[in-house]
Amino acid sequence: MEVSFHREIETLRLGAGDTFHGEGIMAVTKALLQSGVAYVGGYQGAPVSHLLDVLLQAEDLLGELGIRLETCTNEAAAAAMLAASINYPLRGAVTWKSIVGTNVAADALSNLSSAGVIGGAMIIVGEDYGEGASVIQERTQAYAVKSSVWLLDPRPELPTIVRMVEKGFALSEASSTPVILELRIRACHVFGAFEASDNRRSEHSATNRFAEPAGFDYARLSHPPVTFVQEADKVNRRLPAARAFIRDNRLNETLGPEDGDIGIIVQGGMFNVLNGRLAEAGLSDAYGDIGIPTHVLNVTYPLVPEEIAAFCADKRAVLVVEEGGPDFIEKEIGQILRHAELDTKLHGKDVLPMAGEYSPVVVARGLSAFLSRYGRNEAARLDEWVEAVEAHSQSVARDLTAPLPPRPPTFCTGCPERPVFSAMKLLREETGPVHVAADIGCHAFATFPPFSQGNSILGYGMSLASNAAVSGTQAKRPLSVMGDGGFWHNGLLTGVAGSVFNQDDSVLVIFKNGYTSATGVQDVPSSRPQGEGRGRGLDIESALKSLGVGWVRTVHSYSVSTMRKTLREALGSDETGPKVIIADGECQLARQRRVRPAEARAVAEGRRVVRTRFWVDPDVCTGDHACIRLSGCPSLTVKPSTDPLKPEPVAHVNNDCVGCGLCGEVSHAAQLCPSFARLEIIRNPNGWDRFRARLSSALIRLFGGYAAPSEPDARPAPHPIPAE
Repeated sequence: MEVSFHREIETLRLGAGDTFHGEGIMAVTKALLQSGVAYVGGYQGAPVSHLLDVLLQAEDLLGELGIRLETCTNEAAAAAMLAASINYPLRGAVTWKSIVGTNVAADALSNLSSAGVIGGAMIIVGEDYGEGASVIQERTQAYAVKSSVWLLDPRPELPTIVRMVEKGFALSEASSTPVILELRIRACHVFGAFEASDNRRSEHSATNRFAEPAGFDYARLSHPPVTFVQEADKVNRRLPAARAFIRDNRLNETLGPEDGDIGIIVQGGMFNVLNGRLAEAGLSDAYGDIGIPTHVLNVTYPLVPEEIAAFCADKRAVLVVEEGGPDFIEKEIGQILRHAELDTKLHGKDVLPMAGEYSPVVVARGLSAFLSRYGRNEAARLDEWVEAVEAHSQSVARDLTAPLPPRPPTFCTGCPERPVFSAMKLLREETGPVHVAADIGCHAFATFPPFSQGNSILGYGMSLASNAAVSGTQAKRPLSVMGDGGFWHNGLLTGVAGSVFNQDDSVLVIFKNGYTSATGVQDVPSSRPQGEGRGRGLDIESALKSLGVGWVRTVHSYSVSTMRKTLREALGSDETGPKVIIADGECQLARQRRVRPAEARAVAEGRRVVRTRFWVDPDVCTGDHACIRLSGCPSLTVKPSTDPLKPEPVAHVNNDCVGCGLCGEVSHAAQLCPSFARLEIIRNPNGWDRFRARLSSALIRLFGGYAAPSEPDARPAPHPIPAE
């Protein structure tokens, strides 16, 4: 896992009378334990990746409370877990990344909502909307409305988040409906404090099981003809029950003065951004002491008509701050005002943009336009603030005397996926371009320079499936790339099984790096069982062959020449049907986290430790930089040439080199200049090492060279000794 939370997990044991201090995700986890959940599970994804990490690392505590923990293979599997709450009074929670995860889970969610629940069911999603998002730009609101699932959007402060988790389960049970708790990235990482409660055991759990299963009740199935009854129940019973619970428990908050001729209605998750701009206008402070009536929607679906009407009744105008489009909330509020026969003027998307993240500047502009329209002098202060921010941005831009070098997102240093794309780029020079279906994951970085490969991204593990029609329209076989995380998540069935069934003539490259790396280095079914991990060591090649894939090759990821040869063979093979290449190389981040502590312990114990890194001989380097264009390694850069006859900068390997050997492999495969040398840095050398070093230095001096320094990793000599 990317981060250890073992120290923070101790705070999950706090009880009544204690004060919890920590981060948003830890607060959510504590709230789940205080709510008496019987089971939890999910699939990792930003910005809630570490919620599942925390649950896994707190497995001992969960076991003490009898909580069942499930690491799901995808979001659909996680949503299906909530079936336990359909027939039994069990509270359960699952988590994933929205909106892509919700798309995967949509089938199960629709059926879950139709049947309804007895025990509280909560889906905690990371709302990944805005400029920092890594996925398509959509909102969870549409799913909530479509499937009649209640949507909680808590104000980003810990007491409110904890209360919404606890009340969310009660809301689910009161209305027999699952609820979604959406957390934006700022809510996930906000720090604060709240008064803790005791952790609760579920009445029935893994340690206190039901003696008998629930009796058969066809009405609990999402299957005709009862689905027609369930649909009517959503409208006639569940929705009114939900609205009554929201109103009676005051889940939404009205802040600021009771009187005022204008007001604001804001999504709970957007409150902190709004409050900051109100503070700039002199209408609030850091504690949310707002000077203008503001209705905070901690529940954005369903809205409570009487609450909205009561808030708007005595106001000339109301501004709705709803991030993204379509404007679901604004339109529903407009309908509520119309039905209540109120003439309150409604503003929202007329002063705020329909699409895009509501950053502080964006909100400030919209708020200023709203305030100025109704004669409020505070608008001028907001305008001054926006002008100051823009002037600062322009001054910073003017201070940059030269443009910054392009730095597209890229693979980590030593990533085993980079050499595969280097091989694909070298092969492209031979065969010409081929259609490449990209996929979600680290390998999507290959769509950026220097590789610039990929024609489509259709979903996690969907690359091979997206090539189904393409393969029949191309003179050359198309290529698909997929990670082992995507393979187990979706690709095995939607891609490989379909390709075998239809005998699609295409090539699939699976990156077997051992983890779901892009979301924090979590285990997948093929991960090696070790330490605290959950890997089971399932064999990808066996899984492929069991489905009928006849052409399978496993290649060491770092061998560029072998990979290029294997790709050439796959693209030119006479065999029909799918051809799969497994690129086998462990995620370098995971490897370094394992290797470096072990090496540090060995050095401290006085044992001999050898670290490999690479070096470029500036006297041999020609300065054409083909090595950089073919690998893009972050540790491979340039430095000024000291040779007056070579004005171009020469290649240079930084000290963050992990010794993966890609630069040398690329140089060999592309038949580039022999300027790369492999160095072995020895800590705690033995007598033989010292003798070799003295002998090598003496020989180099004898022939007029320069001896290598004692710390070659810090300052390479002009003529180091390549390792044999």
